[in-house]
Amino acid sequence: MAEAELTTVARPYARAVFSRAIDEPSGLGSWSRMLGLMAAAASQAVVKKALDNPVLTTAQESALLCDLLGDELTKEGRNFLVVLGEHGRIPLLPQISELYEHLKAQHEKTMDVTVTSAFEVDEADQTRLEEALKRRLQKDIKLSSSVDPGLLGGVVIRTEDTVIDNSVRGKLAKLARALN
Repeated sequence: MAEAELTTVARPYARAVFSRAIDEPSGLGSWSRMLGLMAAAASQAVVKKALDNPVLTTAQESALLCDLLGDELTKEGRNFLVVLGEHGRIPLLPQISELYEHLKAQHEKTMDVTVTSAFEVDEADQTRLEEALKRRLQKDIKLSSSVDPGLLGGVVIRTEDTVIDNSVRGKLAKLARALN
């Protein structure tokens, strides 16, 4: 299946989990942790190989993941895996987890922002950037930064669906396109 199709199929499951989680005290965090663990487990090569075994029934596939994750799952988490297994949707766990995290971030009015720069960004600049983004986007910002010397200078800011490329490398690429 194409990535867009996987997301389309995964979306109702993510929404269902989110609807359930929002009704529970500390449900958002609990489900976030469980879905992250489920997705990580289902993404491991050895687990994928075991789940692809044609001898296993869907119930056995769910049981395999439940046993693997053990006490990390609540009863509802186990039930969710059973439902996914019954419908052959266990391979969608990474997409379900990602969509759930997006719904959770929207609900909590938070946004993850990654700043990549040619040089280390000091704490004061990170704080100013965080505050500017918070004012502009009306969301709490979770800022992480990394260094890429290949940028030559400037920064690249990435959010969920936006990339602001203010790097020297990006500007040179735009100039090269304009000259062609």
